[in-house]
Amino acid sequence: MNTKKLAIIIPGMGYTKDRPLLYYAGKLLASAGYELLHIEFSNLPKKIKGNRELILKTAIQCYEQATAQLESIDFSSYSELLFVGKSIGTIVAARYISEHNLNARQIWYTPLQETLDIVFSDKDKLGTSRLNPENTLTFIGTADPWSDIPNLLNTAAENHLDIHVYKDCNHSLETPDVEHNIEILRDVIMLTKQFLST
Repeated sequence: MNTKKLAIIIPGMGYTKDRPLLYYAGKLLASAGYELLHIEFSNLPKKIKGNRELILKTAIQCYEQATAQLESIDFSSYSELLFVGKSIGTIVAARYISEHNLNARQIWYTPLQETLDIVFSDKDKLGTSRLNPENTLTFIGTADPWSDIPNLLNTAAENHLDIHVYKDCNHSLETPDVEHNIEILRDVIMLTKQFLST
């Protein structure tokens, strides 16, 4: 019986695999027996925050780069598939799973407003179909400037997507208090660990 597990980690535009959330998620996944595949982006536009049209164009560019990097992967050789997305990487993960009809779970670290809009409302824009909320673990901060948080949480509630919300945290799930940030990171990683075991 095949027991190989693959985790595909898709970063944000400036939030790479070496930043805390993805670094420790990667360490956790490796210790849980997952083979890790890190997607990398290049030559992306700058200053897209708040510009929905540019965000969607950039998401398409990211998707194309990710697709090229995943072209040689034989997904059927793995018993478990997990996509870990950060920020714009959550759009890429959701679209890739949908368009390639993969049986995969997802972890979304600070998804964009556009992620939920695309998955639950504007699916024709990027070809993304509805995801199974039970197979998706999601985290957001109330001070995340990339999303309209009340609207994002409302969209999530309407579609039964459970989101772990961190008060006063920004797009990196951080606050000005370093010690508190370490506590938040620990909580996020422990919840991630619990999700892997369910």
